[in-house]
Amino acid sequence: MINTNEEIFYEGGPAKSDLIINIIAGFTLLGLPFTFAAIVRSLWLRYKITNKRITIEGGWFGRNKTQVSLSNIEEIRSIPRGFGSYGDMVLILNDESKVEIKSLPIFREKQKFIEENIINKSLRLNLNEVEGFATKP
Repeated sequence: MINTNEEIFYEGGPAKSDLIINIIAGFTLLGLPFTFAAIVRSLWLRYKITNKRITIEGGWFGRNKTQVSLSNIEEIRSIPRGFGSYGDMVLILNDESKVEIKSLPIFREKQKFIEENIINKSLRLNLNEVEGFATKP
């Protein structure tokens, strides 16, 4: 459920170029596992990125759902794939657990959006800690 002040930045599945590249690789025997993985991702993996959370629905027939609040993200690591047309991201959370986002289209824009919202949230949270000119230890 989305709050009224929560705006959706991206809602959709993995990159279509991921599927195309892996189908082409599937013509070789070594590429078949990657082709099957890409087909499963394209059928059942869905992302929703808002200014407050990231929701990942995936797994077999899309039965698994993971939600990560942006305030729980410590660090974002990403790597381009598919000649830079899409990429993978790993969200490192405050408790050192990791959440993977695979084959995200136009991932640099989405990473920038997430980082900006993480910074905005941390600035708002830190304003509550200010007492005069000094901050709480």
